Amino acid sequence: MFKKVLVANRGEIAVRIMRTCREMGIHTVAVHSDVDSRALHVLEADESVLLGEADPIDSYLNITRIISAAEATGADAIHPGYGFLAENPDFAEQCEASGRTFIGPPVRVIRDLGDKTLARRTMESAGVSVIPGTVCPTNDPAKLLREADNIGYPVLVKPVAGGGGKGMRVVSSPEEMQEACLSAGSEAEKAFGNGALYLEKYLKNPRHIEFQILADNHGNVVHLFERECSIQRRHQKIIEETPSPVMTAQLRSAMGNAALSAARVSGYANAGTVEFLLDESGNFYFLEVNTRLQVEHPITEMTTGIDIVRKQIEIASGEPLKIIQDDILQRGHAIECRIYAEDPENNFFPSAGKIALLREPSGPGIRNDSGIYAGVEIPVEYDPILSKLIVTAETRKYTLARMIRALESYVILGIKTIIPFLIDLFKSPQFLEGNICTNFIDHHFKDWGQNMNDADLAGIVYVMEEKTRPNKLSPGKSQTDWPTPWETLGHWKV
Repeated sequence: MFKKVLVANRGEIAVRIMRTCREMGIHTVAVHSDVDSRALHVLEADESVLLGEADPIDSYLNITRIISAAEATGADAIHPGYGFLAENPDFAEQCEASGRTFIGPPVRVIRDLGDKTLARRTMESAGVSVIPGTVCPTNDPAKLLREADNIGYPVLVKPVAGGGGKGMRVVSSPEEMQEACLSAGSEAEKAFGNGALYLEKYLKNPRHIEFQILADNHGNVVHLFERECSIQRRHQKIIEETPSPVMTAQLRSAMGNAALSAARVSGYANAGTVEFLLDESGNFYFLEVNTRLQVEHPITEMTTGIDIVRKQIEIASGEPLKIIQDDILQRGHAIECRIYAEDPENNFFPSAGKIALLREPSGPGIRNDSGIYAGVEIPVEYDPILSKLIVTAETRKYTLARMIRALESYVILGIKTIIPFLIDLFKSPQFLEGNICTNFIDHHFKDWGQNMNDADLAGIVYVMEEKTRPNKLSPGKSQTDWPTPWETLGHWKV
């Protein structure tokens, strides 16, 4: 087993990985940029290394500096988390070349499945149904225009590399193709270093369903059931749940077997996710394989009792899976929502600044994977995810009630978050009934605005508290200091 793991990431996922490492008796190393010097993941680690300035190119995307940090601290393994370099085969290759284990799939697998067109061909060879589309990547809008005519509109322009919805464009007519290709290619080049594109048929109102897989280096592979990931904005998930409201035993078996086939045909090892689209007729199609830990992995952990990060580390160290498919059971229901520092009334525009006050929800069945604390600065340079709120209960109905209660008690002041938006979404009749698809937000919440009655009430409470506070602050005490109980009790004596 590893002695020391460097976590090549930041925020809540770095913290989450470090906590499992601590449970396993493994020391951790954090890396960070200059604006993250007081970030929670830095404080959580046993030691930390400054990589460079805030720009990811100088820090979290700088392979040379990360490898040097691992060498300087004596880390014998590197966990990439998700995002940044997690699906970069060159990074995995350089980790191995430096004598350090990359906690993830083999380099060849990352490279093959990272090429979405090659992945499509590989799945077709295994008999896994894929969405109609192209198999040859290109940067030429004219070629994509000809292919779109053959496929039929609408089509989805997608980058061959990367993920997270970056570089994806829906094209409804030939007139839109030129601009879509240019903007998608430019975004993909900046995000992934590869601007090549391909096309897929755009399905109407599909569900996005994925299967978590685990595979070791000894030929064993299992899946940990499905996750429903249909609630998205800008092609990026914000809510996930398991089991899927639409799942039947027959469909689960068919999709699970397809996921296992995808893992075997690609030679997969470690944790990964096989993603599918499910159309309105109940037909499912292979979408892609994410060769990393997923943001939404906690809901699977909560319903199966399996620590996926622990399994990643054990597999990377050479241990075989100690479970078979029949051992894995799913209990209860779990939902996760991503708490972003974004303004949902302004097209989910990022909201940076200092967190003035933080009060996290608690209680039975509540887990909050967080990367923040009161007083920390939220920078503009990175993905604005603050935390992931996960709740579990016996049924979907009970889980939704618990999630709404947890969100209503989640307080983050100083920046805007999507919490009010999430509360309204969870209370909507369509979501309560499980009638969801990847276009759900555009269909039902496109012009969402916060109920100002709540904001007005909060303002009234604030003014009343200020006017009725028993004591002023002690002389010389800073207005930014948190008042002690002795300053807020009013008249008292021992």
